[in-house]
Amino acid sequence: MHLGATLRLLRVDAGVSLRDMARRIGVSSAYLSRVEHGLDAPPTAERLAAIARELDVPPALLMDVAQRVSPYVAGYLEDVPGAGTLFLEIARRRLAGAQLAKVRAFLDAEFPVRAGRDDGPVPPLAPLLAPERVVVRLSCTGWDDVLDVVAGRLGAALPGTDAVHLVEELRRRDAESSCAVGGGVAVPHAVLPGAVPVAALVTLAKPLKVDTPDGQPLRLVVATVDGGRCSARLVRLAHVARLAAHGLAERLLDARQPREVLSVLEELESLR
Repeated sequence: MHLGATLRLLRVDAGVSLRDMARRIGVSSAYLSRVEHGLDAPPTAERLAAIARELDVPPALLMDVAQRVSPYVAGYLEDVPGAGTLFLEIARRRLAGAQLAKVRAFLDAEFPVRAGRDDGPVPPLAPLLAPERVVVRLSCTGWDDVLDVVAGRLGAALPGTDAVHLVEELRRRDAESSCAVGGGVAVPHAVLPGAVPVAALVTLAKPLKVDTPDGQPLRLVVATVDGGRCSARLVRLAHVARLAAHGLAERLLDARQPREVLSVLEELESLR
């Protein structure tokens, strides 16, 4: 997974320059640029947490994109060694997503916690979708075709929205910073002041060969429109990147109906 692409996408979307972000977290702009372009190893957990704070997104999201164990989890295992045995038992039983969701529901009911900003729940993507905004196995010849399709679906959910203007906004933001986050996933997004958050999802019949940070062809597009609240928008983008890091495109390869896509997505998000 290409963490750097997600960091750059979030930074640019937040309107923070490379030099300013580097200054805020105490590194050189040259180093941060190399991280964003995948030329250096991902930052330490402490630096990832610092970046997350500057962007006002939960650090756990960036840890997941980096496929790293959160320092919170590592610290808990050190303080409560017996918890490792429980993790081992879950692995031995090879619990599937639906079964893990039941375990999560039990924990929420029996041992509720007051979530803080760092570990609180992230608003899921599934409620922003609807069957009519899920296109399965789209046949297309290029990226522009994909943008036209998602703009049409998103525009239909936003009365009074000009689809042509929406496509232009999607293209403009992609030009500022590529919306390809790796794992075969791209997250084109647009800001329309006053719009309610809405999303569209497209799986491709054949992988699309476009420029991606990890070299994987594009197989899945998750497009969003937001009304302009910066923090919520960034959290949503980071969340989709996290799903991509955990194999979202692969999980949706065999889906043939929109309802199947939504079911898989809801299962994945029930564990996040």
